[in-house]
Amino acid sequence: MSKDVILVLATPGAPQLTWLEPLRRQAEIVVGNSAEDFSKAACGATVIFNWSGSLPLLRKVFLMSPKLRWVHSFAAGVDRTLFPELVASPVPLTNGTGVFSASLGEFTLGAILYFAKDFRRMVRNQMAGVWEQFDIIPIEGQTVGIVGYGDIGRAVASRVKAMGMRVLAVRRHVPRDSRDDYAEEIFAPEQLVAVLPRCDYIAVTAPLTPETRGMLGEREFAAMRKTAVVINVGRGPVIDERALIAALSERRIKGAALDVFDEEPLPAGHPFYRLENVLLSPHCADHTPDWMDNAMKFFLDQYARFRKGEPLLNIVDKRLGY
Repeated sequence: MSKDVILVLATPGAPQLTWLEPLRRQAEIVVGNSAEDFSKAACGATVIFNWSGSLPLLRKVFLMSPKLRWVHSFAAGVDRTLFPELVASPVPLTNGTGVFSASLGEFTLGAILYFAKDFRRMVRNQMAGVWEQFDIIPIEGQTVGIVGYGDIGRAVASRVKAMGMRVLAVRRHVPRDSRDDYAEEIFAPEQLVAVLPRCDYIAVTAPLTPETRGMLGEREFAAMRKTAVVINVGRGPVIDERALIAALSERRIKGAALDVFDEEPLPAGHPFYRLENVLLSPHCADHTPDWMDNAMKFFLDQYARFRKGEPLLNIVDKRLGY
């Protein structure tokens, strides 16, 4: 079997790159973070592994590599990976779907408990030395609407269902058989406004595509309960940020827990920093101690499949964007 040439878009020295060393018996591995780093190897490259490269770099290296047979992205979201030439090409793209879902499901459950038990108030009183009893809200029997019912959405659903919560799901393709292990009902995106008034919590786990950009805007916030909490662990631009800030500032919804944003890092002075009803995570809700190790393990498993000619996991529908 001929040797592969694997181009790894990464800053040399990343600890997990040492895990690639055993592959050198069957592949030439070139690591770099500029197009010049791949100028000699690209002509024979069969695999691109985008560990941390930018979209412009990935596009440059892709266009330099006429013999490519597979592109793999470290991340689950591919909105920062896709470009027209890759979409149009027959080269398969795979991603890290499933690698980070469990932690994002846990973060979502934690955010639900944060607002239901008013942990912010508890901490504020503790720091002020105030003894103040107040009522808290049970989550059992409450409803979680999940916008984007893929792997992350199901990770959320399994955890909130275990807490006795009801689950309503919104997804692009509604199965004919709507029976599901977690969701009581599954709806199409055009039914979102009708679903939102039924939800105590809205978990946004959808990928960013042309169809999902701005999916939750002024109309959607107007349909929510005043006691609703929005939790976004998908992509920032799926929510119209201005509409969300207005709804939070005017107390038209109870709160929001956000791990993703339109601009990252979130700029100094941004309203989200000042809003008392926002729980802000700097896009690290899936950063467990082994999150990058797990991402590398997944690539190695994928590469073993690739070498054996077995079907790859997580093949992205490049035209749909997920």
